[in-house]
Parts: sequence; C-alpha cells; structure tokens
Amino acid sequence: MHRVTVTEAKQALDRLIAKQRVHMYKPIQVAEILYRVRSGELSIDQLEHDIEAYRNPSKRWRDNITRLLLDRVSTSSQKYQDNLFERNAIPPQVLAALARANINGIVERYIYKRFWERQRRVFELYDSLCGATPSKFNLETFLAEFEQDRRLRRSIGKVFEIVVYALFDTLVKHLRVMVTVSAQKADRGLLQEFDEFARLLMGIDSDTPAVSFPARLYRTGIANAADRGLDMWANFGPAVQVKHITLSEQLVQDVASEIVADKIVIVCKDGEREVIAQVCRQLGQRIQGIMVQSQLVEWYSKALRGEHSKQLGSDLLSNLRREFLNEFPFSKTFQEFYESRGYHKIHLPRSPFWIAE
Repeated sequence: MHRVTVTEAKQALDRLIAKQRVHMYKPIQVAEILYRVRSGELSIDQLEHDIEAYRNPSKRWRDNITRLLLDRVSTSSQKYQDNLFERNAIPPQVLAALARANINGIVERYIYKRFWERQRRVFELYDSLCGATPSKFNLETFLAEFEQDRRLRRSIGKVFEIVVYALFDTLVKHLRVMVTVSAQKADRGLLQEFDEFARLLMGIDSDTPAVSFPARLYRTGIANAADRGLDMWANFGPAVQVKHITLSEQLVQDVASEIVADKIVIVCKDGEREVIAQVCRQLGQRIQGIMVQSQLVEWYSKALRGEHSKQLGSDLLSNLRREFLNEFPFSKTFQEFYESRGYHKIHLPRSPFWIAE
C-alpha cells in the first residue's frame, strides 16, 4: 500500500480547508484527532486500521472546541460528517501521515492558525459594518468582499440570506404587517368542542375566534445538511429558501430536486437569471420569485438613502449587524485556548506546516 507523503497529506488538508465555510468544523475535527494521538490517547496504528476508535469520539472532541470558540456545534447529518474520512477528503492513511508530521503539535497549530485567519477576516468586515452609516453603506461593496476573498467565498450563501432577512424584517416592522387567524362561523361548534387544543396551538377559542398578530419571518439558524437548505419560515404561511447560486444548466436539475420549502426565493447574479429560470419551470408555483443581485442592491439603496431612509436606514443596518453577528460569532476565547495548548511556543520554520506568528 502506498504510504502517503507529508506533501500529499498537506495538499489533502489544504483542499479540505479551502472547501470549508467560516466555522471550519471538519479541519477542527482533524486537529482534535491529531491532538489525541500526540497526547497518547490514540495511536497512529489505530488511525490507519481502526477508524471506529475515533470516528464518533472525534465529533465530540470537535464539538467541545467549537462550543468554546464559536458557541455552536455542527448540525450536519451524520453521513455528511462522516464524509471527512472518505478517500476524497482525509482518509485514515492521510490522517496517519498528518500525525507523523505533527511534531510538537505543528499541524494542529497550522489548522488553528488557518481557522483564526478566517475568523479575523470576518471580524474585520463586521467591524466595518459597525462603523457604517446609512449614507455611506454600499451593499454591492460589502457583498464583493465575500465574493472576491477565496477564504470567505464559501459563506456567500449565508451572507445573502442575512441580507434578505434583514431587509424583510425591517420592512415588515415599518409596514406594520399583521396576520389574522380566524375560524369560520359555521365551525364554531367544532371549535368549542376543541377549545383548549385550538387555544394552545392557534391562539383562538370559541370566545375569541379570531386573533391578529404582527407578521414575522424567522431564520432557522445554522445551515444543516439534513434540512436540505431550509433557511426561513414565516408565521403567515410559507417556508422560504434563499439561495445565492451560480449554476450550470446541469446543476439546476439537482437544485430543483432538493427544494423542500413551500416557497423559494432565489438570489442570483444578473447575467444568470435565464439559466436559473429553469428552476421556475420545474418547480412551478413553489417559486416565490427570482431576485437578482442588482435588485437587492437597489432596494438597500432606497432603504438607506431614499425617500423613507429616516424610517428605515438605521433599523436596516442594525438588523444586518445583528444577523451577521448571529451567523458569524467571533471568538473571545481563542487566544487563551491557543496558548493553553502551547501552540504559541512552537517554532519549526522548516516544517511545511509552519506559519509565522
């Protein structure tokens, strides 16, 4: 059997890191496996020949660290998480090669340095967002930061979801949109018989057969492979998926087959609207609409600097900051963790995994 070289192992690790979103769950899982080998809890022989010794335990090790650094854990399906050990990612032979190269924790340090680079760049963008004013904030420039930075490009879909949600939340609040739930008069006898059930689930009963409340749209939270892309749900009916997609015609077929929301909003680049329109023909009435990037930029410009900017501008930026921070929490515990592992003391400039402090 071919023994994986350090160069090949690093290439595999770099490919994995390049595919990750900001939170970098899988690379952190790799780092924690290597840490257990270094601390004597696992052996290199187990890495190569006993995957069950670390397949599931390593998820707990990873989650312990991401709770500390990000205040969240991976919610992806077990199948997706186990893809980490497949041949096109970090199979056992590659893990073993990384463990052999992990002198004093240099590979662990490399992974956490790359993690911090990603977090630091997002923090810089959040810092600029905090300093933005309605008169100067430019959505197109903000989005371009994620589209053009290869380290952040994998998170562009979540950024568009945040942008759409922040605008929706602002408009619904200021439009004072209300939702009414009511029972038909002919059904009052039935309602009376199930009064308590209706009151608990719908907020109505035979004495109060109709109620009104503000319309709301809720984000489902962290992306989850098991929910197949569901992003938001509304208290007035539809669930919504917001997708920022750049697709070939072949990939349109895959997206169409995976849509599970009642309604879907697609966000795409202006020049790709015609390709994406195929999704509409395949999904029919389940399409809420296609939103091109220039429209989103225009609506933000109107809200921030248009006729109603005094009403909307500050609220919109406030909502955008809140959702951005919820999606991309910044670690206040990283430095303490990094030093507790002794990574700051490692100095191995000849290692291919060396990154200067």
